[in-house]
Amino acid sequence: MRKIVHRHLGKVVAGAAIAVAGTAVMIGVTLPGSAGAEESGGGLQAGGSAQQAAQDGQGGQSGAVRPGVVERAPDEGEKGKGRDPLTDDEMRRAERIAVNRQLFNSSENVEGERGPQRIGVDLAAPETTDLDNPDAPRRADITFYDYKDDTLVTKTVDLDTGKVVETGVQHGVQPPISRDEMTEAAGLLIADPLGAGLKADFKDATGKELTSPDQLMLNSMVYRATPGVRPAALGACGEHRCVRLFPKVKNGPWIDSRDLVIDLSTRKVSKLG
Repeated sequence: MRKIVHRHLGKVVAGAAIAVAGTAVMIGVTLPGSAGAEESGGGLQAGGSAQQAAQDGQGGQSGAVRPGVVERAPDEGEKGKGRDPLTDDEMRRAERIAVNRQLFNSSENVEGERGPQRIGVDLAAPETTDLDNPDAPRRADITFYDYKDDTLVTKTVDLDTGKVVETGVQHGVQPPISRDEMTEAAGLLIADPLGAGLKADFKDATGKELTSPDQLMLNSMVYRATPGVRPAALGACGEHRCVRLFPKVKNGPWIDSRDLVIDLSTRKVSKLG
């Protein structure tokens, strides 16, 4: 567990330095005006030409660099058109339509609270009859995971009519882990005795105590049990929502925790044996 995966940056830094030096040489050779620069003592005054060019480009202010300007993104509007990605307003509206009172009261999210765990909201594929129709109805697929009974629920919402037009329920289907689920898994790992190595590696790298998932950058993958997996408690992974984390110290190294599996359905951590 206590093995930090370090990146070898030496070659990258050295390569970057060579690239910068090469670029500087090219600029000195091809700088506009250098071919006609005044000669003094048999040498070209390329540096003077470069300085003059910089002054001309900056309105005569030597060495002054104008600050960059970040333009404001255009308003995306409340509703997209055709096959445009869903707008933020459309995603919020689709979720409100999909999660009716019955679904909210009967389901459970990753934290054990009422309401299903949202996994994603995507523009639904068009019907076959609408493939060439630029004015086809816009539909959204909203995917939830219900931790109460380990089911994946997908609802298709017609954004024009505001109605659910299709509902699908699946067992044993595990889509990629969402950001909220990763955060919850990291919190369970930090609080578990098996997270001691993670916390020790974090302290070695930073000199600080690891107390919150917010101190880490997280990647993850769904874990599915293979025949004969040990411990036996992991045999339900695939039916249960299980995850392996790949944590990274912010501005620091990766920490190897591949041998640990967090079962989000039972909220337990196990070590692969």
